[in-house]
Amino acid sequence: MSNTVTPPRRVSDSAPLPVSLKQPRLPRWAPAGLAAAAVAVGCGIGLAAGLESRIQWGLIAALLFILGTFVIATAVEGARQAKDRLATSLVWICFLLAVVPLASLIWETVVRGVKVLDGYFLSHSMGTLPDALPGGGIYHAIIGTLQQVGLAALIAAPIGLLTAIYLVEYGRGKLAKAVTFFVDVMTGIPSIVAGLFILSVWILILGFGPSGFAGAMALAILMMPVVVRSTEEMLKLVPNELREASLALGVPKWRTILKVVLPTSIGGITTGVMLAVARITGETAPVLLLVWGAKTINNNPFEGAQQSLPLYVFQQWQQGSDASYDRAWAAALVLIAFVMILNLVARGIARWKAPKTGR
Repeated sequence: MSNTVTPPRRVSDSAPLPVSLKQPRLPRWAPAGLAAAAVAVGCGIGLAAGLESRIQWGLIAALLFILGTFVIATAVEGARQAKDRLATSLVWICFLLAVVPLASLIWETVVRGVKVLDGYFLSHSMGTLPDALPGGGIYHAIIGTLQQVGLAALIAAPIGLLTAIYLVEYGRGKLAKAVTFFVDVMTGIPSIVAGLFILSVWILILGFGPSGFAGAMALAILMMPVVVRSTEEMLKLVPNELREASLALGVPKWRTILKVVLPTSIGGITTGVMLAVARITGETAPVLLLVWGAKTINNNPFEGAQQSLPLYVFQQWQQGSDASYDRAWAAALVLIAFVMILNLVARGIARWKAPKTGR
């Protein structure tokens, strides 16, 4: 046996150096810093090039932000993380492109609408006041809008809800396919077509005069397919296990739908109905054909011409005077606030009626 001792090998001679699993990352403030730098450079390029449109400045800044983020992330974090940051940057840019027009519209409406929006404007009608003179209000238009939209909801919501229940819970065969087909067709019907249909049947054939109820029927036609589609999707989201458990206990199907399926999906159904109401609140064409508009207060939606907010905005803008323009912007602001209140109410009802998940 040899007494020689083999010297230990050095790590550098036989084994590779350990590789760190921690990759370099950009600091958290990097996206905000890059966005600020891109905005500054984009504004500088716009000023140097003589571009007058702020939209062009923003597009240049967005392009610089995307390219700068990708290049810097590739150099520091690697190609894989750079692709992730590129996708995130594109999502943020698309979000801003969608929000900026909405914010600009709301800002312009608020700035122009607050000029004449006060208690007098909300509590008085136009009466015998000429449209070219300042004064007047929208009380008659608010009454008409509330009555017409309310009647349309009373007509369309139950029919849409029952139709959706039939399609999801009972619909089989050719009848269900036909109902689905006609619901899809009604979804794309222009509002003027719905107004012409009610005009030909209710006014020309049956001989009734213009009224808020006639406009409500046309609005109900526009509202029904939205209610059917949204309710149908919400009912499909209810797990079949809940239905099977109820049926296994001997509960009839109609009671299962009433006590299990509908309470589970009531939040989404309410939201869908409110979206449908918001869809018809701003319609002008059916109201113009069937309600005609009135300058005085008409509390009876079943007889005589009546006013509504969207038609009021159209008519005041059509007059072309400074006073009518101010009234049109103020009425548009009230209409936007009305739709926002409806959405808040829908969220409150959905949260109140949603099934409790806690124990």
